[in-house]
Formats: sequence, structure tokens, C-alpha cells
Amino acid sequence: MSPRANWSYPTAIRFGAGRISELAEACAAAGMKKPLLVTDRGLASLPITSNALDLLEAAGLGRAMFAEVDPNPNEKNLEAGVAVFKAGGHDGVIAFGGGSGLDLGKLIAFQAGQSRPVWDFEDIGDWWTRANGDAIAPIIAVPTTAGTGSEVGRAGVLTNSVTHVKKIIFHPKLLPAVTICDPELTVGMPKIITVGTGMDAFAHCLEAYSSPFYHPMSQGIALEGMRLVKENLPLVVADGSNIAARAEMMSAAAMGAVAFQKGLGAIHALSHPIGAVYNTHHGMTNAVVMPPVLMMNRPVIEDRIARAAAYMGIDGGFDGFYAYVLKLRSDLGVPDKLADLGVGHDRIDEMTAMALEDPSAGGNPVTLTSENTKALFEACI
Repeated sequence: MSPRANWSYPTAIRFGAGRISELAEACAAAGMKKPLLVTDRGLASLPITSNALDLLEAAGLGRAMFAEVDPNPNEKNLEAGVAVFKAGGHDGVIAFGGGSGLDLGKLIAFQAGQSRPVWDFEDIGDWWTRANGDAIAPIIAVPTTAGTGSEVGRAGVLTNSVTHVKKIIFHPKLLPAVTICDPELTVGMPKIITVGTGMDAFAHCLEAYSSPFYHPMSQGIALEGMRLVKENLPLVVADGSNIAARAEMMSAAAMGAVAFQKGLGAIHALSHPIGAVYNTHHGMTNAVVMPPVLMMNRPVIEDRIARAAAYMGIDGGFDGFYAYVLKLRSDLGVPDKLADLGVGHDRIDEMTAMALEDPSAGGNPVTLTSENTKALFEACI
């Protein structure tokens, strides 16, 4: 039997198989009477989305949906979504889907009430205080993948369509008021998406655990998150209908996002510009660049990774952990190099500059420089 629980950490979470049936109750709890469901184009016509809209309609909450969401959402998607939100007189957003739908849905609820450009709220210093917090519409998050953890996050990632740079938009009220984690919604994920999102969750936990900043609560969450991925990702890849393992992966995804307030690192600092320039899948990109980043950070994190390996039941300290990562990637069909994802050498200098500016870079255990970052790109490609 898969787990079922109600949590209030870090927000109200209704966790368990079949709990999408409580969507209308969640809307009432969040104070929504006319929600806009935001999802991506791929999910828009699927039965799980139609069912969610049926539940809303049956409860007298309408049947409104916005699905013009790109895999790496940009400000054009945001502007279109805000226009639909305002034109429909909506009073809240149901962010439904993977990272793209969740992030854009949250940002639509945020930006609809603001008078300044969205870029004015980038996660820099106290820029979030520029926003009118009272004008942020309530958000319900319903993840349909187990990777990004955006359903428990206070930020959204948005790509600038002109510069192709990914920006993190932050505000405390971007944290959803209610999250529904129903593992049954993840059953229909294609195997490649199960792998990519699962490796994203693992990368979040690994980088948070490795970050040099002091946050022992996040440290513990990241460690258990890695163990859950180790135990359950191979199971859901082998059998997508394994609801118990799907539930554990949903937990690991949320745990990774809670943990990475401790910091991320070079895996994400590289992955963000690669995704922005080449439109690669974020989680799969993380998986490809993971081994070279581990080796670069080894002098600083070797003892810490050895402790994690012991907790996860992996023999051999750092070397054993590294070998485990390589085998996991191979078993799951993750490409060995970025070239297999269509990434070339022609834009390394540009991506190096972007990586050094990425907010994730500051959490890497080894300080990133132009030289070692460029060398990382070369090794990964």
C-alpha cells in the first residue's frame, strides 16, 4: 500500500493515491471560486487533466485552462497567461503538471497583480520586496511528475526569450497554499520523463547535501531524499504502475526542493544555460553533467559523500558512490555526454559566462571560475 498523509511542511500537502478527488476542497481552503488551471501543451488533452477540469466543473468552479506553456517557459508565455487570467476574472491558479506548468502557473498568479516587469523580481538580494504581496493570487500546486519539487517552492524559473538566460523569480507568497501530491497522476509519464525527472530530484538532493552552507535540517532531508531515489527510481522505471514507488519518488522530489534552500551548485549552474541555449530536458541534463561535477568537487566533499554512501548502503566511500552514479545512469539509459543531447563546443564561452552568473553557482563546494567552468563544459560535452 502506498503512503497517505496530510502534512503542513513546508505548506499544506495532501499526499496519497487518489487525492486529486479533493481538488475542489483544496480550492475552497485556498479561497478560490474561479480558478484558472495552468498546464503544458502535452498534458492539456490527457485524461488526468480532463478529470481535474471535470472535478472543478462539478463543484461549480468553472472549467478554465491555459496551456500555452513551453518546455522552458518564457516571459511571452507569462504575458499570455496573465492576459487569460485577467480576462477571465480568475481569483487563483491551479498549477498542474511538471516543472514548466508548475513554475508558469505560480508566476501567472504572482504577476497578474503586479505593475512592474517580472524581471524586477529576480532572486537577487531583497528584490522580492518590490512586489505587492497583497496582489498575489492564491496557488494550488498539483505535480504530475516527480522531479522539480516546484510544488513546495517559493520561486519560479523563467527564461528570457531574448537573452536565453534562465532567471529565478522569488517571493515567499509563491509557495502554494495547498499542494496535492497524488502518485497516480505520474503513472502515465513516458519512461524517459520518469528518468529525467527522477534524476532531477536526485541532483537537487545531492547538490543540497554537498553545499558548504550551514543548514542541518536541509542536510538531513537531502540525505533521505537521495536514499528514496536510490531505492525507488529503478522500480518506477521498470514498472510505471508501481504506485508505492511512485509515491516515494514524489516525496523525494518535494524533499529535494525543500533541501536546496541550502544551496545548489555546478550541476545546475551548467544545466540552466545548456537548457536555455539548446532546449534540453533539465533533469536529463543534470544527470549527464553529474559525474564530472562530482569529480571536480571531490577534494572538498569526499568525506561527506562517503557518509552519504554509508547511509545509502553503498560500499567504497566516495569511489563507491561515484561508481553507483555511473551505473545508475547506464541502467536508466542516460546519455554519457552532452553531445548526445545535441550540445556542441561552439557556444562554450557564452555558456561559461552564463553559468558563472547563475544563482546556483555560489553554492558549489569548489569556487567556480572561468577556467574550471569551461573545463567542466568540455568534459561534459
